[in-house]
Amino acid sequence: MPLGEQRGGGEKNLWDLMDEGRQGPVEWVVIFQQDGPLVEEVRNMGVETHVVPSGRFRDVAAFLKSIRNIASIVRRQEIDVIIAWMWSAHLYGSLAGLLSGRPSILSQVEVPDDFWLKRLVTRLPSRGILINSGDGLERLRRFMPGASKKFRLVYPGADLKRFDPDKLATPAGLREKLGLPVNGPVIGLVGRLQRWKGAHVLIKAMPAVLEKHPDATCVIVGGKHDPEPDYGDYLENLIQELNLGDKVRLAGLQRNIPEWMQAMDIVVHASDKEPFGLVIIEGMALGKPMVATDEGGPAEIITPEVHGILTPYGDSEALAQALCRYLGDPEFAAVMGSAARQRARDFSTSKYAENFSAAILDLCGR
Repeated sequence: MPLGEQRGGGEKNLWDLMDEGRQGPVEWVVIFQQDGPLVEEVRNMGVETHVVPSGRFRDVAAFLKSIRNIASIVRRQEIDVIIAWMWSAHLYGSLAGLLSGRPSILSQVEVPDDFWLKRLVTRLPSRGILINSGDGLERLRRFMPGASKKFRLVYPGADLKRFDPDKLATPAGLREKLGLPVNGPVIGLVGRLQRWKGAHVLIKAMPAVLEKHPDATCVIVGGKHDPEPDYGDYLENLIQELNLGDKVRLAGLQRNIPEWMQAMDIVVHASDKEPFGLVIIEGMALGKPMVATDEGGPAEIITPEVHGILTPYGDSEALAQALCRYLGDPEFAAVMGSAARQRARDFSTSKYAENFSAAILDLCGR
C-alpha cells in the first residue's frame, strides 16, 4: 500500500477489506510504503503490518532497497501472493514478486489511462488485475486486448451500517450541530478539492438554482489536495465572482462524513471519469436523491430516473436543471431517494471483501 493515511476511496477500500475480510479464506499482511495513521488503524484490527519506505523512483538505490525489503518479508512470512494496491505500488510488488518467486496481482483502484508510465507498469508480470468498475474493465481490454482472461471486476462497497439514516440524528438536528441553515434545502458534495472532482461545476450551477430556490444552500466537504494547492483558492474566488456569499460554503476536511451527508437534502457527485464513486453509494445508503456524472462508475451504479439523475461532466446548466427538478418536485425526490437506498444494498463492504478474496483465489488457481 503506497499511502499511510486515508485520502480517498482507494485507501477506504483497503480499510474495508481488512475490516470485513479477516474472517474469510485469506490471511492478510499489509506492507505500507509510508508511515501514517492508517498503519496503526490496520494494526489495531489485528492485521500484521510493516512499513517499508519506498523513496522516489529516480533514487535507484532506495528503489532497489525497497524491493529487496519487500521480497524479504514475503519470503520470511511465506506469503503466497503479493497484491499491489494502486498502479504505483505494482512497480514494487511485481519486481518483489519476481525476486521472491511469488506471483503478484495489481488491484487498480484508479481509472486506466494513457499515461505512459501507468501503461508500462500495468504490463509488468502479474497473475492478474482487479478493477473496480465496468468502465475501467473496458479500458483495460482496449489497452491490453490479449490479456482479458487476467482481469477481474470487483466492485467496492460502502459501510452501510455507518451510513444508516435510522442510526443518525435527524437532518434538522445535524444542521444545527454543524452550523448549517436549518431552513431551506441543503445541496452537498463530498470530495477532495481536486479539479476532476468537479466542485467548481456545482458552484457554477448555484446561481441558476438560487434564481428558483433562493433559500437553498450549497456545502462542499473536502480537504485540500497537495498536488493542487491552489484549487481551494480558485473555488473561493469563484464564489466571490458569482456573488454567492454564504450560499456556498467550503467546509474543509471533515471526519464525521455520515453526519454531514445526513444533513444534506441532495447529494451531488460531479467527478470526471470517476473510477467508481464510493461517495455515491454512501449518499444512496442514506436515502438521498443523487445527481452524478453520466460516465464511469456512477453510470454503472445509477439507472437514470430510477435511482437518481445523471448529467454530463462539466455541464453546470444540466446540473442546475437536475437540482431544480428535485427541489421543485419533492415527491419525485422522495421516490428517487427510496430507490437509491435499496440499490445501495448491492454494494456492502462484506460483499466487497467476499468478492475480492474470491477473485484472488480464482487468479491463483485455488
